[in-house]
Amino acid sequence: MNSKQVGSLGEKIALNFLKKQGYQILDKNYTPKFISGPLRGEIDIVAKRDDVICFVEVKALSGLGQAEGFSPEEKVDFLKQRKIIKMAESWLMEKKIPLDSKWQIDVIAIKINLESRKAKINHFPNVSIA
Repeated sequence: MNSKQVGSLGEKIALNFLKKQGYQILDKNYTPKFISGPLRGEIDIVAKRDDVICFVEVKALSGLGQAEGFSPEEKVDFLKQRKIIKMAESWLMEKKIPLDSKWQIDVIAIKINLESRKAKINHFPNVSIA
């Protein structure tokens, strides 16, 4: 399984996880129409629970891609978070939702064991770029 396939599987696992946690899925694989250059990217999942919109970044590693002591969430660094913020703002504007609405960035980190066909999921709500 290559990294793109692992990522796709991770997103499916994250979608199911969020639905079971009571989130409403609003969008997936969102790419802003008006952002170009290094800030262009994709938001894996846009979900909502209660009155908070969550822009979810999914990071998945398979057993083969896991280095000792390395966690998938470590890939969501300061620059990646800045990029997600710009894309989130673009999504809100496209949907005509005020920017001062309640929203946050979440990270879902998934370690997939392909042999046992099990996954370990860690949800980090409302990550901060402090």
